[in-house]
Amino acid sequence: MIKGNEIYRGKAKTVYATDDPNRVIMHYRDDVSAFDGAKLAKLEKKGETNNRFNAFIMETLEKEGVKTHFEKILNERESLVRSMKMLKVECVVRNICAGSMSKRLGIEEGTRLSEPIFEYFYKNDELHDPMVNDDHIRVLGWASEDDVQRMRIKTRRVNNILKPLFDNAGIDLVDYKLEFGRATDDPNGALLLGDEFTPDGCRLWDKKTGEKMDKDRFRRDLGNVIDFYREAAKRIGVPL
Repeated sequence: MIKGNEIYRGKAKTVYATDDPNRVIMHYRDDVSAFDGAKLAKLEKKGETNNRFNAFIMETLEKEGVKTHFEKILNERESLVRSMKMLKVECVVRNICAGSMSKRLGIEEGTRLSEPIFEYFYKNDELHDPMVNDDHIRVLGWASEDDVQRMRIKTRRVNNILKPLFDNAGIDLVDYKLEFGRATDDPNGALLLGDEFTPDGCRLWDKKTGEKMDKDRFRRDLGNVIDFYREAAKRIGVPL
């Protein structure tokens, strides 16, 4: 597999083409950002930590029957994935009230929910990823009604796999986001889980102490960001 030109540069990852038009390389950088890029920094070992964290989660989900774009880890900072055409929707799962939900609804952060709450957000940085509902997604053509239902089913399946994984490691899986799409070599095929699953895109709290083990440590200036990323990774079995 030959690494080609840069085709996309996000806030914390760079995507490179390969000699296979249907495979790309995801390179995890040490960059970290918050508040739509208003707060930026570089954190040593972040790239390699997130690369290995994501690989472990994707492989775990694949073993349980959840199809993803992930193929294999290449080196400390890079993984090979299928090239995808992504839906313009983020699926958010909330097991415990925190973050924007707490602010939006005036509910105390840390309130445990009787069952998971699912939310959808339109992927648009300029609009700050506004919250939307099923009708917005369907009527505005971001995804079909069938896609919406499949995303919900797949998201619920992911929660049923990952929540116990973290729970057994002494960690509350508070909330997280998922993104779905279709492989470019199978545009009419099944929805696949894409992007990444790392402490950048979820909330992880120590079950005993409530200590935050995710990007809120950076957002809220709590310090030792990567130390806690790596502690969470080690607890669930990520080989670092």
